[in-house]
Amino acid sequence: MRALIVAGVLAGLGSAAAIANAAPWPWSNTHLTPDRRAQLVLHAMTPAEKRRLIFGYFGAPMPGTSYRPPPGARMGEAGYVPGIARLGIPPQWISDGGLGVATQRVSTDAYRERTALPSGLATAATWNPSLAAQGGAMIGAEAHASGFNVLLGPGADLIRESRGGRSFEYASEDPLLTGMIAGATIRGIQSQHVIAVLKHFAFNDQETGRAIYDVRIPHAAARESDLLGFEIAMEQGHPGALMCAYNRVRGHYACENHWLLRRVLDRDFGFRGYVMSDWGAVHSTVRSALAGLDQESATIFDHEPYYGAALRKALRDGRVPGSVLDEMAERILRSMFATGLVDHPIDPGAHLDLAADQAVAEADEQQGIVLLKNAASVLPFPRTLQRIAVIGGHADRGVLSGGGSSTVFPVGVNAVPGLGPSGWPGPQVYLPSAPLGALMAEAPQARFRYASGRNLTEAIGVARWANRVIVFATQWATESEDSSLELRHGQDRLIAAIAAANPRTVVVLETGGPVLMPWLDRVAGVLEAWYPGSDGATAIARVVFGAVDPSGHLPVTFPASVADLPFPILPGSELPANQPFVIDYSREGAAVGYRWYQRRQREPLFPFGYGLSYTRFAYDGLTARLVNGDLVVQFTVRNTGSRAGVAVAQVYVGSDEGGGETPRRLVGWRKLALRPGESRTVSVRVDPRLLARIGRRSRRWVRAAGAYRLWLGDSSAHLVQSMSVDLPAWQHSVRWPIAYRTPTPPIARPTH
Repeated sequence: MRALIVAGVLAGLGSAAAIANAAPWPWSNTHLTPDRRAQLVLHAMTPAEKRRLIFGYFGAPMPGTSYRPPPGARMGEAGYVPGIARLGIPPQWISDGGLGVATQRVSTDAYRERTALPSGLATAATWNPSLAAQGGAMIGAEAHASGFNVLLGPGADLIRESRGGRSFEYASEDPLLTGMIAGATIRGIQSQHVIAVLKHFAFNDQETGRAIYDVRIPHAAARESDLLGFEIAMEQGHPGALMCAYNRVRGHYACENHWLLRRVLDRDFGFRGYVMSDWGAVHSTVRSALAGLDQESATIFDHEPYYGAALRKALRDGRVPGSVLDEMAERILRSMFATGLVDHPIDPGAHLDLAADQAVAEADEQQGIVLLKNAASVLPFPRTLQRIAVIGGHADRGVLSGGGSSTVFPVGVNAVPGLGPSGWPGPQVYLPSAPLGALMAEAPQARFRYASGRNLTEAIGVARWANRVIVFATQWATESEDSSLELRHGQDRLIAAIAAANPRTVVVLETGGPVLMPWLDRVAGVLEAWYPGSDGATAIARVVFGAVDPSGHLPVTFPASVADLPFPILPGSELPANQPFVIDYSREGAAVGYRWYQRRQREPLFPFGYGLSYTRFAYDGLTARLVNGDLVVQFTVRNTGSRAGVAVAQVYVGSDEGGGETPRRLVGWRKLALRPGESRTVSVRVDPRLLARIGRRSRRWVRAAGAYRLWLGDSSAHLVQSMSVDLPAWQHSVRWPIAYRTPTPPIARPTH
């Protein structure tokens, strides 16, 4: 252990004097609990050392300013918190993450090249928490080997706004699916001794006015929807840290919001980690400290360094008690010990097996691709095809990724440089994984022709020549601005024209979220590939030619019209810049996404949970029973087709009357790989909270006695069997017991 601590000091500060004086401190004992180790360090710290832990710096130079990171910061990192050499506490080297190690500039014209996972929506579309954990372990290992021990991700905000610019970073519109996927990602990241930072707490659902809007939502509706997603993610992953958001919630900024941070996070959730601010999200000293903000991140982005001289003064005059500073420091130290950050020093020179890492990203994308339409079984393409046209989407060069702080710069080069914006949140990055080349590798005997789509006449000619056509359509989304449901740059017109020239046209969408499809009736097939990640082209090609059965299911609803959204006009979009505004989520409350469509009796373009396969499945045998007070649902899934395939069987529960104020909601699922003719009987245990409501006058989950209806199917709209079940009354404190946290298997991911 002494060697590990010495190595940590060496890596953290490079100080020969510190190394020479290093000793086996009492907190070096790994048999002690993280709490006890943190307490021992805290008692040995000076007030100045405690304040050092809660004050963060930006890790890269600021263009156009004189700002330079402090000594010890690593070029390319998003944030830096100095360590405490004399106590063996390493610095916190912080990278943007969640979809990969997303670093800032390494030099004026170079970036740190790392592996990009598919978008968060793609990972959620797998409905496979094990894959999410493997992806988290991969990016955690790359972060550790790159010199970073804190990773900013994953995101767990529910997708309330279909046009949200950061939806591609998040998981789902459903709290259960969101919590399970985000929690698994956290487990993966932290298995590599890197702190995962769950974000953005809370209701950071759109980019327009993100620093000035105020979310209004009833307490119970908040707890039963967005906050429940965060709660489940915390139970599943135990993140070392949580990031508070830019926006206001119920009248107060999220990073100084006593209700969010003290009442919900601390008291109700029992969160043990620390709270860090988003970059530029701090607005006060005393209010923030008393409300529960433990660390001010990258203070240069705030109006002033609130946790600098202002905090020292507040501590001196008693407006912030010394016990609050102790709590801040202790929370940070506990997470550093709990994740193994102190005991496993990072090694920036460690070997990266980038080929193996790309295989992890490709596996994620293979299961995340959603087959939305397959008329006349146009897919999979037979390998005997002679002429295949590939059109649009820069498919001859690469696959698109999202922009902003989550941008992962690929191994190789940006395959389509110069698309802009030249400054942040750009550039648009195309990962050098070309769908055209991958398709050609899957069908070497076929003749391929490519057209960029910029010349419509040329594209139509290529389409008429082909036996099959694949049109790649893209929609770039980014942090700091919201997106659109319409495909830009005339792509809708291009698709319609190509489909008119060749009815055996398949559209592959690379988008950050839902899009409208005015051409849907004219094309034969549609694949939603999201942002495919590193080597995503190989995954797309394998699905197109049937080497892989498409098993993705939508984690979000695809609306048929903007008019069907809770807010047809994006809140704040018609107001002058910097004018504060309110977003009133009480209109949908806890009925987010597919539950909104149920309540309003509106049919979406594609429903939540939807996804086709190259085979067929039957769902039956639905039964239910109470086991130790929990509802356990059992059912059978059978592959009735002629191909092997993967089913995602989904269970929903609602009132026995259906609809109303409590439309049915997802309460469980099972993903099953089945051979032709094979059947399996499986069960799902239902989390009691998903059948309950938050009491209006009590801090309790309350389930009324009575009849509840269970539904079984393969989407929120295609439910093939149902039954009624009588349940007794039930209630429980909002502080959820550890016994309900699902045991999870170890993550099969070697450390680099």
